[in-house]
Amino acid sequence: MPENMIETEEKTPRAVLVCADVGEYDADNSLDELEELALTAGAETIAKVVQKRPTFDSATCIGSGRLAELAELCEKEEIDLVIFDCELTATQTRNIEDAVKVHTIDRTTLILDIFAQHAKTREGRLQVEIAQYKYRLARLAGMGVKLSRLGGGIGTRGPGETKLETDKRHVRTRIAALTEELKEIEKRRELHRKRRKKDGVLTAAIVGYTNVGKSTLLNTLTEAGVLAENKLFATLETTSRAILLPDGRSVTLIDTVGLVRRLPHGLVEAFKSTLEETSNADVIIHVTDVSSDDCREKAEATEKLLDELGCADIPVITVLNKCDLVPEIDMLDTTGGAFVKMSAKKGIGVDSLLEAIVGALPETAKRVSLLLPYDKAGLINKILEDGKVFSQEYTAEGIEANCLVAKDKLYLVEPYVKA
Repeated sequence: MPENMIETEEKTPRAVLVCADVGEYDADNSLDELEELALTAGAETIAKVVQKRPTFDSATCIGSGRLAELAELCEKEEIDLVIFDCELTATQTRNIEDAVKVHTIDRTTLILDIFAQHAKTREGRLQVEIAQYKYRLARLAGMGVKLSRLGGGIGTRGPGETKLETDKRHVRTRIAALTEELKEIEKRRELHRKRRKKDGVLTAAIVGYTNVGKSTLLNTLTEAGVLAENKLFATLETTSRAILLPDGRSVTLIDTVGLVRRLPHGLVEAFKSTLEETSNADVIIHVTDVSSDDCREKAEATEKLLDELGCADIPVITVLNKCDLVPEIDMLDTTGGAFVKMSAKKGIGVDSLLEAIVGALPETAKRVSLLLPYDKAGLINKILEDGKVFSQEYTAEGIEANCLVAKDKLYLVEPYVKA
């Protein structure tokens, strides 16, 4: 390397993951997911520390003995970051950092940081910023000077300011201003949604646990070029693309933010406007990763949120994705509906999914072959008002046409349908 060049490559933070196992959930699975989250945020997991406890320690979450061991580990392994697999209070965070001498964050802060990294649109950034401010607002007391430490690595990426006011009134004022701006964006989204409904546009929402292949599926179906990485929360904004179905109708596919277990309530609230696309869809495509050991648990977490969003009456198609990695697949115990085995990455099962979508959507139109007398040629214009004409040929008997006819106009052409 030339002498006048300076090495600026950023060092990957070395992290220790810590879990106080009080029996609320499977600690091993949760820590595996936390490791994926850490990797997505840009940290390397060096070690995992688990302590079985009846309850969380009110001062330091884990016991004093294990905390001392954690401090030794951090010093020995030159750890840059400690991540707890639960929510920490401001007091707990301060006490832990005083003991281990290493920057400490909790699961929620890590998720917020990932959201901050991946939010690209103005709406996404606003939602992240509001969630960050609300989370910090509840922790102003006890954080002191640490609140102003932003922009210096994982868990410190803030809303874009170099220092946060510790005055709660100022933070609330900022939250209110951001919320008003977000409401304006949501109003525009709602107008687009109503226009789609008025124009009879059919929609299918792609939902599922994070990193199961939703964006890959959208890319495969539409060649939309949506980011499809093997990372958690690769998609944070809604992406919509229209595709043509085998019956001639068009449907708009909507890719939504991925879900995780124990997603903090504030984050669900922050992304409600994005997730509301799901509750307004005509059909839901629930993507699952059948190669995952805890596929069923992840599917149940997704279904639970769908229930909370009021999606119980919407038809669901369950996509058993990555079926090429699993020789034999058991059908999941889900809410019912159609099942489709797929490999979105390899394009396996696309035709089956499209047929399943046709079957799940409400019958708004029907594809028919017609033989129209010449004195009924005006019906073609009627059909074109909200339907399609795929082909027409002028013959001695009349006009032969292959058409997609809106349901409320079928009675007009019924006498001319070819057997």
